[in-house]
Amino acid sequence: MAEPDLVLVVAVALVAGCATGIGALPTLLTSRVSHRVYDGAIGFAAGVMVGAAVFALIVPGLEFGTPWEVVAGLAAGTGFLLVANAVLPHLHLRFRGPRVEGTAPRRIDDTGADETPEDDLRRALLVGSAVTIHNVPEGLAVGIAFGSGEAGLGFAIATAIAVQNVPDGFAMAVPAARAGVSSPKTILYTTLSGGVPEPIAAAVGFTLVVLVTGLFPLAAGFAAGAMIAVVFRELIPSSHGHGYADTATVTFVAGFALMLVVDTVLAV
Repeated sequence: MAEPDLVLVVAVALVAGCATGIGALPTLLTSRVSHRVYDGAIGFAAGVMVGAAVFALIVPGLEFGTPWEVVAGLAAGTGFLLVANAVLPHLHLRFRGPRVEGTAPRRIDDTGADETPEDDLRRALLVGSAVTIHNVPEGLAVGIAFGSGEAGLGFAIATAIAVQNVPDGFAMAVPAARAGVSSPKTILYTTLSGGVPEPIAAAVGFTLVVLVTGLFPLAAGFAAGAMIAVVFRELIPSSHGHGYADTATVTFVAGFALMLVVDTVLAV
């Protein structure tokens, strides 16, 4: 396989980032989906993310450097994600299921007040901010993986990120559709939430690893720490609390197993 270059890295990250737009496609038909389906999708995405962090970042990082370098990166990446969550305005990837048939169409927000289209639009913007925040470390992960010189690692982690970007896109698209945003605009904005930050972050990660000798173990740990923090801070809480924790658990394991297979096949 040819040595990866910046153009390839940006192109792959762009495709993975734009997968958020796929999550908006169901809103062409309906903005209502069951909690079981949504929780299962989020659990699957979480499993894929943890698998990508372990197999495509931590394990290669240990091969190229010391455990202490990887651990330092893990701590820095976790801290970065938690600080970004605290500083930047956003909402967790919470989801409201469909209205039960036969009940009034009134929607209630978390405070007990009537929910308006304006509330839905604000929710879409804030969830979109959360998706964008999470796409930064994901883009870094793609660039860092390619920067190691192993294109297989880059493709493996990009595949994992593309898979988990789909439910992220859905979480952003549903409130936008409920607020009256047109389907083309909903798909466009959802696609841009991943398609813009991920290629930029990938270019930064790739350039740093290529230019700074020996940076890969620390950088790989950083990306892995940020991704694992996303899973435990956002994805797992979002997939529980609706009564389908078992479904989310099973799909988490399935996603982790899939990433093991993907890494084995692609990271050669």
